[in-house]
Amino acid sequence: MTTRDDAVARAARYFDEGAFRTDLARLVAFETESQNPAQAAELRRYIDELARPWLERLGFACEVLENPDPRGGPLLYGERIEDPALETVFTYGHGDVIRAQTEQWREGLHPFKLVEEGDRLYGRGTADNKGQHLINLSALEAVLELRGSLGFNVKIVLEMSEETGSPGLAKLFADNRERFAADVLIASDGPRLEPDRATMFMGSRGGVNFDLKVHLRDGAHHSGNWGGALADPATILAHAIAAIVDRRGSIRIPGWRPTSLTPEIRETLKGLPVDGGDGPKVDPDWGEPDLTPAERVFGWNSFAVLAMTSGVPEAPVNAISGEARAHCQLRYVVGTDPDDILPALRRHLDREGFDMVEITPADRVFFRATRLDPSNPWVGFVAASLERTAGQPPHVLPNLAGSLPNDTFSEVLGLPTVWVPHSYRGCSQHAPDEHVIQSTCREALQLMAGLFWDIGERSAKAPS
Repeated sequence: MTTRDDAVARAARYFDEGAFRTDLARLVAFETESQNPAQAAELRRYIDELARPWLERLGFACEVLENPDPRGGPLLYGERIEDPALETVFTYGHGDVIRAQTEQWREGLHPFKLVEEGDRLYGRGTADNKGQHLINLSALEAVLELRGSLGFNVKIVLEMSEETGSPGLAKLFADNRERFAADVLIASDGPRLEPDRATMFMGSRGGVNFDLKVHLRDGAHHSGNWGGALADPATILAHAIAAIVDRRGSIRIPGWRPTSLTPEIRETLKGLPVDGGDGPKVDPDWGEPDLTPAERVFGWNSFAVLAMTSGVPEAPVNAISGEARAHCQLRYVVGTDPDDILPALRRHLDREGFDMVEITPADRVFFRATRLDPSNPWVGFVAASLERTAGQPPHVLPNLAGSLPNDTFSEVLGLPTVWVPHSYRGCSQHAPDEHVIQSTCREALQLMAGLFWDIGERSAKAPS
């Protein structure tokens, strides 16, 4: 009789026999940069030549869906309905990647060639997100091979424009709610807190990007002739930013301070690691006072200046600029009104005397903050399954610190959402030398095979 242990072992053999590395190399080779308009054909090729045949081999009925937003790439929808009376799991992945940045990868590496070095596999998309949906679909396949069926239904959307903000995804779901109806979303993206211990999260922080600009006059003027007589836009902008956050980055705008860091959420975040590993050392005196690093990252809002210019920094001259500009971002959690973020900023700057500072929203679509109640039964079920396989409980986050299109699933489709990431924080996601850790991938295959096996058993026991 085939058992859960057999499914977990089959997933491990898939890795040990080298098939995972071979398949990941095939996925990485597709140059699916959604931020590069010249690669539009490559996005469709990933679907037509790789993803669709793969899903159809697993018994999915597939359809390529045109994106309702002209800014977005194609989407692949597949469903495997074993019995309408069974539970339905929605899963998701994205085949597009961030810009390659080929010239910045170190010698011996290339973004679209899988390179193995010790316990690492390098290549664009290994962590975000090709390697992650490869793990999940391969785990599904391991269960199918042994059981002959999953014991539950699966619906999947594989999109090709997540790295440009998933344009069109929310509208697609809103226009087809019945078609995409399911009982839960279980998917993978983002990093684990630690590479050798599973993580799960139930939502994500949202994000708003915007420009702040102070334009006082056209052109620059000699600082000797005019210094002391002409206002400096860079100084004004610096003080405006200082009105948004204090010297340690604590937010000063009332509407940007969330209401959702409850005692229950603080207890969930207690003891979770943020420092250590391959990432930078955490600055203990940065951010909101009286909060732990985990509370600042996962339970609070953070403001950052991503870029700032005045004059020509690479070749400065003795002249007072006429303009200064900063590109800024607010990462925010549930408990922040997303529609009032920029209006609250405008009111605050005006109160502080900075009415000359212009605020311009960024063109890029960003995702809204979401969070599933940690007491939801699916959270406990997934956590217990992961612990059964790994022998240790997973780290449980109320939400990811980064941003994902989770709002399209949780708000538009109304699904409970549980994410089980297979990367780690030092993976160089969105940067040169992106990679995954092989031992983490092997364990992730086992975890997901065990989880899908358990869902099949759960679904079979559920009342009809």
